[in-house]
Amino acid sequence: MTIDTSPPSLSVLTVPATDVQAAADFTTRPDVRRLLGSPDPATWILRGKGLLGLGRSAEFRVRGGTRFTSARVWWDAVRNAARVDDRVNRPGTGLLAFGAFAFSPSSTVSSGLVVPEVVIGSDDHGAWVTLIRPGSETLTESDVDAAWRALVVEAPAAIETRPASETTSAASSYPTATPGALDENRWMAAVADGVDMIQAGDLEKLVLARDVVVNVGQPIDLSAVLARLSDRYDSCWTYCVRPGGIDDPDAGRLLGATPEMLIRVKQGTASARVLAGTLDRHDLPEGANPEDFAGVTLGGSDKQQREHKFAVDSLLAGLSPYAETVHGEEEPFILALPNVWHLASDVRAELRTGVDGTLPSPLELAEAVHPTAAVCGTPTDVAGGVIEDLERMDRGLYAGPVGWLDASGNGEWGIALRGAVQLDAHQARVSAGCGIVAESDPQAELAETWAKLRPMLEALPATRV
Repeated sequence: MTIDTSPPSLSVLTVPATDVQAAADFTTRPDVRRLLGSPDPATWILRGKGLLGLGRSAEFRVRGGTRFTSARVWWDAVRNAARVDDRVNRPGTGLLAFGAFAFSPSSTVSSGLVVPEVVIGSDDHGAWVTLIRPGSETLTESDVDAAWRALVVEAPAAIETRPASETTSAASSYPTATPGALDENRWMAAVADGVDMIQAGDLEKLVLARDVVVNVGQPIDLSAVLARLSDRYDSCWTYCVRPGGIDDPDAGRLLGATPEMLIRVKQGTASARVLAGTLDRHDLPEGANPEDFAGVTLGGSDKQQREHKFAVDSLLAGLSPYAETVHGEEEPFILALPNVWHLASDVRAELRTGVDGTLPSPLELAEAVHPTAAVCGTPTDVAGGVIEDLERMDRGLYAGPVGWLDASGNGEWGIALRGAVQLDAHQARVSAGCGIVAESDPQAELAETWAKLRPMLEALPATRV
């Protein structure tokens, strides 16, 4: 089912932030985290740099197995019809859309793209502001200045005011995290079933996720949550996007801080960061050296190494048909995060021009490599079916691609991990998963999910019950 299929005609102007009078304070320290207090932001932030979108000039929503193709067709039509004046000409400038896509084609949750009214960006070379408006009018710097004043200076604080769901209990007097689709015992039983299937030879690896529902007892302060995530997990990509409009009953806001880059495309080069293999920092023995402990426990584990290799191989299989060359490390490295250590591998590829003379778009590549074995399993088709049987939930946007693309063929799509979907004013659904192989222990996998839930539970904040 496709919604909002008519591509609009848009006018676009990108200027250096120093040319926007109302943005003078921002240009003295162009850290986009300073603007998180704006209402309904779309974000993609790494160490204070990145993109922040405000307002909406266009949006596209879709469900089903053609969600990537439909979105790509819509975006191509929007791009071809747009009038763009880009005075910066870097990745992320000019016409741009944020997006999020459901993990499964069978999901009832909407995927989609959102074209903001204003995009504020910064990178190592400086900051810029993009104004995007419906119609064919010629935009000026005065228009950009007026939009900044309206959406940044004069905008109300970014606290979610959408009414609480009538189907849930009243807000509690203290934050809680309660079981979602499966409680802990039922989820561990599902893990045991998955292990039995792997040992029987039905598949090699399976990723099983579970969810908890958090009620913070008051309206969620979105800017505070995003600030906590971006500050503490500054080596991760802090994302936030509402793929549907406020009037879409199933379109919650997706937010989190992902450590995993599904696919990045910049000026014809693709790259990815693959994670699989996890160690909770709480497991560090007293007095032990963290780096040595992580290196021996993860790097020396055949189980963790095999789980990681499945994820890398699946990424390479999806990316290779689009690449002239692919480069990757022979051995994974240890990625240290505040809550866990991961086995990680970075992959880089020079993209191949298609028969039409153009390079593949970031959205096409995201579809080609999703889902990797890091969030699904091996073989993919078998694992996908087992996931639906054992998890007993619709993953929705969890573990699907989230990120952005511009009209010049650049884009970044991470995997929606270490995140949540905001359900209403007080509640959010937080999900986490684990890679299951033949040696997996259900109790240990449960503990790993709590380690992966920790970033969002601490950011909301929430208390485990």
